[in-house]
Amino acid sequence: MAEAERIIGTPDSPEAGAAEPEKDGEAVTPAEESAERPRGRRRIAVLFAVAALAYAFDLVSKLLVVAKLEHQDSIEILGDWLKLEVIRNPGAAWGIGEAFTIVFTLIAAAVIVVIARLAKKLYSTPWAIALGLLLGGALGNLTDRIFRAPGVFEGAVVDFIAPKNYPVFNLADSAIVCGGILIVILSFRGIDPDGTVHKD
Repeated sequence: MAEAERIIGTPDSPEAGAAEPEKDGEAVTPAEESAERPRGRRRIAVLFAVAALAYAFDLVSKLLVVAKLEHQDSIEILGDWLKLEVIRNPGAAWGIGEAFTIVFTLIAAAVIVVIARLAKKLYSTPWAIALGLLLGGALGNLTDRIFRAPGVFEGAVVDFIAPKNYPVFNLADSAIVCGGILIVILSFRGIDPDGTVHKD
């Protein structure tokens, strides 16, 4: 009986250790697990730093163009190819969905919640940057939806970058697109948010 307990291990037996967590098929020691926590916190710090920068640039740019350029003639940067032209957009690109402003507001809020939840499992710096860009961009446009006219949750987004034959956009849109492209690249390379690399 004693020999069986020694082999199997019981909760009261000093030789029975707690099961060690596994990562990528290998056992992770408590020391390695504790070392992972600071790494995870650093990635979260990167995420929120990138988000704060993207949000700040978007907010400041919108304040400037509204104060200086709204109701003025467009400014040519590269002739007809690129102009600064302020518009208020209640919908999506090309003005699509102007009657569904509150839907876009809810989508932006949902994206922010999902990113915040995903941050708990974040151990990849590239993913932290990508999600930070998405978060900052979503916050930038959500701020417009909440605080700008015609009302709360129905506000029109300020767009001002006007390339030729392309919808007018802002820095928040740019951050969202860049974050989305980076996520696609990471997914094709098999890199997960937790740092796991899949090689098919």
